[in-house]
Amino acid sequence: MCAIFGILGEYDEQKAKSALSKLAHRGPDFCGLTQEKNIFFAHQRLSINDTHHRSNQPLRYKDILLSFNGEIYNFQELKKELDFEFQTEGDSEVIIAAYLKWGIDFVQHLRGMFAIALKDGDKLYLFRDRLGKKPLFYMQQNNALYFASELKALTPFLSKKELNDDAMLSYLSFLAPTPPNTFYKGIYKLAAGEYLSFINNKVKVERYFDLLDNPSNIITSKEEALTKIEELLEESIYMRLDTQVPTAALLSGGIDSATINYYAQKKGLSLPSYTLGYKEFAKYDERSNAKESAEFLGIENIEVEIDQTSFIEKIDEVFYALDEPLNDPASVPLYMLFEKIKADGHKVVMSGEGSDELFLGYRQYFEYLDIEKAAVLMHKNWLKKYFRSNFSMNREWEWYKRIFDESLLFRTSGEKFTDLQKNTLLRRNIRDDESLKYLQPYRDRFVNSTHSDNSIWYSYIDLNLFQAEHFLTKLDRVSMAHSIESRTPFLDHKLAECIFSIDPKLRYQDGKTKALLKEIMQNKLDSKILTRKKKGFSNPYMEYLINSEEINLITEVNEQTGLFKDDVLERYIQTAAKGRFKQHLWGLYSLSHFLKREFL
Repeated sequence: MCAIFGILGEYDEQKAKSALSKLAHRGPDFCGLTQEKNIFFAHQRLSINDTHHRSNQPLRYKDILLSFNGEIYNFQELKKELDFEFQTEGDSEVIIAAYLKWGIDFVQHLRGMFAIALKDGDKLYLFRDRLGKKPLFYMQQNNALYFASELKALTPFLSKKELNDDAMLSYLSFLAPTPPNTFYKGIYKLAAGEYLSFINNKVKVERYFDLLDNPSNIITSKEEALTKIEELLEESIYMRLDTQVPTAALLSGGIDSATINYYAQKKGLSLPSYTLGYKEFAKYDERSNAKESAEFLGIENIEVEIDQTSFIEKIDEVFYALDEPLNDPASVPLYMLFEKIKADGHKVVMSGEGSDELFLGYRQYFEYLDIEKAAVLMHKNWLKKYFRSNFSMNREWEWYKRIFDESLLFRTSGEKFTDLQKNTLLRRNIRDDESLKYLQPYRDRFVNSTHSDNSIWYSYIDLNLFQAEHFLTKLDRVSMAHSIESRTPFLDHKLAECIFSIDPKLRYQDGKTKALLKEIMQNKLDSKILTRKKKGFSNPYMEYLINSEEINLITEVNEQTGLFKDDVLERYIQTAAKGRFKQHLWGLYSLSHFLKREFL
C-alpha cells in the first residue's frame, strides 16, 4: 500500500515536494520521484511484496511511467501470460507488461485493489479499482493536471479554497460526498470502477466496470450458489493472506471476521486478532463476544480499551487523516485500534467489509422489501394526501411517503438527513427528492440493466456509496495513517459478480440476514457466532461529546456561519442527548469541525 502523486504541467518544485511530504504516512519505506520538464511523478512506498529496492516506484519502461497504490493478487498468474522480461518479483511491473499487451483494457485482467497512474508518452491514465478500496483525487488548474491519493496533497494548489455545496448536501444525505464531489471546489474524485484519461490537455472520465453488467439469474439452484460462493470466498481470503509481512485481523463477535479467521486457520495461519472495548459502556462492548470467538477459533485476541479522554484527544488527528467530513463516529476508535496494531509491528490487517451489502446483512433490507409491497395498495392516493399533510421526523413516515409518491424508496443504508429534514434545518430551500440527483447515474444504470429485483438495487447502491465512499474511505484513511494495509476479502470483484448473478431471492427468501453465508459456515463456526445480534462498530460517541462539552462546537460554528436554523439545531442536540438522531448530530459535528479548520 502506498501513495501516488503527480503533476503534468508547470509546477513549483518546492511546493510539489511539500505536498508530496503530506502523504509520507501512506508509504514511509521509500519516496520515489521522477522530475522532468512539466512532469512531477511521485510515489511513497509501503513495502509489502518484493520489499527489495528494485520494486521502488515510479517504475519506468521506455516511455511508460507507473505509480501504483494497492495490491494485484493475481500478478503471478498474469506473469505466465505476459511476454516480458521481468526485472522484479513484485506486482507493479506486471501492470506495465499487461498494459503493453492489452492497452487500457489491462485493468480488466487485474484482481485486487488499486489506484494507478500510468503515463504513456504524452497520455496519462488514472484508474480506481472496481469496488473503490483505494482513493484517487484529481484537479485541473492553469493548464496542469494534479492527482493524489489524498486531498491534503492537492489543496495547497488551489488558488482559493471554496466550499462545494454539492459535497455538503450529498454528505448530509449519504454520510460522505458522492462522486465526483469533494468538499473543495475544483477537486474531484474518481468513483469505484472509473478511469480518467488526460490527453491533449483534456480530461475524460469513463466507467470500465459495473457489477450490473453481470446477467441476472444465471445461477438459480441454491446448492450451486452455495458451492460457487464458498469456492470464491475461500480463494479470495487465501489470495489476501499471501504476504511477506506481519499480518493481523480484526475480530468482533460476528460472522464476517470469524469467517476470515476460520479460513486463515484452515490455511495454517493463526493471525493475532484485535477487538475494541469501551470503559464504563458495556452495552457497546464486543470484547466478551470476541473472546468467545477467539477461543472457539483458537487464536490470540488483543483487546484495546477506549475511554472518553482518549477518544476526545484523538478527534483532531482522525479528522486530519480523513481530510474532509465523513459521518462515521467509528472512525475515531478504529483509528486508535490501528494505532495499537501498528505498535505491535503489523503491516497488513484483514477486515470484513462488504459482507453485509453482498449477503443482505442489514435487517433494514428486509424492512424495505416489505414496505415496497405497499406500492400496489388500493386507494393509495388517499394515503398520499394524508402523509403529505402530517409531517413527521420519523424515518417510517418518510418511507411510506416515498412509496405513495411513487418515488425511490431505498437511497442507501447510510441515508441520514432526508431532503425535508435538510429543508427544516438549513437556512436555504431544499426541495423534496432533490438529493436523488446524486443517485441518478446509479439508478439509470440499474433501470437499464437486466436486473429488476429491488434487493439487487439495495446491494448495488450500497456497494457504490455506503461502502466505497463511506466505510472504505474510513478504513483506508485510518489504517494508512498508521502505514497499515487493510485487505477486505469479501470485496473481491469475482465474488461480488457471482452473487449478482444468482437468483436474488436466494439471498432473502428465508427472511434471515446473511442466510447464504450462514449456511456456508454452519458446520464451521459455533452456533453462537452465527446467531449473534449485529453490533457493528457502535460506540458511546454521543455520551463522550456531551460529557466533554465538545458538542458545543456545533453551535459555536453555527454562530459564525449561520448555516443552520438555531431552534431546529437545538432540537437535534436535545433529541440526540436522549438517544435519537445521534448519527445526524455526529455528522453536524464533523462538518462543524471541518468548517472551523478550513474556512473560519
